Amino acid sequence: MRIDLVTIVVDDYDPAVAFFVEALGFDLVEDSPSLTNDGRPKRWVVVRPPGGETGILLARADGAHQAAVVGNQIAGRVGFFLRVDDFDAAHARMTAAGVEFVTVPRTEPYGRIAVFTDIAGNRWDLLGPA
Repeated sequence: MRIDLVTIVVDDYDPAVAFFVEALGFDLVEDSPSLTNDGRPKRWVVVRPPGGETGILLARADGAHQAAVVGNQIAGRVGFFLRVDDFDAAHARMTAAGVEFVTVPRTEPYGRIAVFTDIAGNRWDLLGPA
């Protein structure tokens, strides 16, 4: 058993894909036309860190209820965790790509950490070895 996908609700597909692929270095696994349950067009967009097993389904907000959670899916907490082998290199690359870090890097007992926000405003931990 494993978790295959998690969903992040975004405002629009293309800026979200650009953020995850270009700024974070994820792979675009799938980008296929699809339909909503009531037959309207949408896309099935999945990104995944290189070598990772769990993907992220980028779902465009559909209606006011979903639009209200964009950027606040975890009620303002850090809800996503990106582990890297070389923290300093990843932090420098992401900073150069325009990723907004909301904390400076620090060392905790479990490793190096800095909090950043994704394209929608959700908070992530960038984690690396101590």
